[in-house]
Amino acid sequence: MTDQTFVLPDVGEGLTEAEIVQWRVAPGDTVAVNDVIVEIETAKSLVELPSPYSGTVGELLASEGATVEVGSPIITIGSADAAPPAPPAPTTVPEPSDPGGAVLVGYGTGGAVSSRRRKPAERPVAASVGVVAKPPIRKLARDLGVDLSAVTPSGTAGEVTRDDVVKHAEQASVFRNIETPAWGDVREETIEVSAPAAPAPTASAPAPAAQSADAREESIPVRGVRKATANAMTSSAYSAPHVSVWVDVDASRTIELVKRLKASADFADVKISPLLIMARAVIWALRRTPMINAAWVDTEDGAQISVRHYVNLGIAAATPRGLLVPNIKDAQGMNTRELAKALEHLTLTAREGKTSLADQSGGTFTITNIGVFGVDAGTPIINPGEAGIIALGAIRQKPWVVDGEVRPRWVTTVSGSFDHRVVDGDGISRFIADVASVLEEPALLLD
Repeated sequence: MTDQTFVLPDVGEGLTEAEIVQWRVAPGDTVAVNDVIVEIETAKSLVELPSPYSGTVGELLASEGATVEVGSPIITIGSADAAPPAPPAPTTVPEPSDPGGAVLVGYGTGGAVSSRRRKPAERPVAASVGVVAKPPIRKLARDLGVDLSAVTPSGTAGEVTRDDVVKHAEQASVFRNIETPAWGDVREETIEVSAPAAPAPTASAPAPAAQSADAREESIPVRGVRKATANAMTSSAYSAPHVSVWVDVDASRTIELVKRLKASADFADVKISPLLIMARAVIWALRRTPMINAAWVDTEDGAQISVRHYVNLGIAAATPRGLLVPNIKDAQGMNTRELAKALEHLTLTAREGKTSLADQSGGTFTITNIGVFGVDAGTPIINPGEAGIIALGAIRQKPWVVDGEVRPRWVTTVSGSFDHRVVDGDGISRFIADVASVLEEPALLLD
């Protein structure tokens, strides 16, 4: 039997390293070409790597949690002969060759490993005995920290659906602070971070959380999505001169419209929220002030402003992996239902950790919905490559003057940050005022 070594491939992102998140095989397993063998995390996404060989798994050369450079060996697979591997299955993902000879040969659609897996106890999962749920739903529950046995199923066959898990997680988030625990006798508490097992010499293991002798402090290595986010936000904050503006808005008619859409048979299978009306308002306002949809570009011939006549609408999403900003391509051409479906797909995909690289690239303007966290307003940092970002605050009932009388109304705050190199104060103010106008009177969208 000949051992074949699989090295970490270049997955087409222009990155040089990745973290081993979870091995899907163990020594002794039998694998076929395109069976998923490992899940890795880059600075942008989670990727399932398929096997380029068929045979028996020999040695895992990198531990879970290890950061491995592209081209480094990560696994050996024994084969009865030394014949070259079978051609890869078709894939829509580019398959660039890596200097070390590694090629990404598919995207893990070939099926499951045929023999034993590691014991269930080695993988923490949400309690789910007796619960009917598909594997992707179980993974979503695990990522969101949801106990499937506590979820009320709504599927036609009594199964737990994706919406069931998401709604349960949202409810837990909303109610988590209703009861405030009493202060304990201990002034500080440190949660221990278990260090990963020592990797093989070929892999570079992450530094374990460094703690002082009395465990009063800990240091967490910065990597993956957090590292990419930190670098992008630092670059944006120190290269683009930010200016922030905000305005309070009577969003009562937006709330009324959301209720009507939810009751409509045409939207029965789509999640409707004020974010949908906010997205429509932003697209409408961008058409009226195109410079908000532009970007500052430094070239060899000098600086230029690139004005995009299309809207790839980014939605900032808090996910189990950290902050991601996937975007809806050509959102300006969508009707309300199409936009609602796109928002729902984007949100669920992000929460499942399945956001593709293409969905995270090419954004032209971003919305961040800070209202879901009970926050009224903020000064968000602009996503690199864009000229602005707008935030939708919490929508609350507040006293509001209407026709000289104080009445209870649904009020929110719209705030935003903009690149002052690209757009001046009048354009910024006009854009924010336009968005506010639509939230106050959604009928403006009928023009």
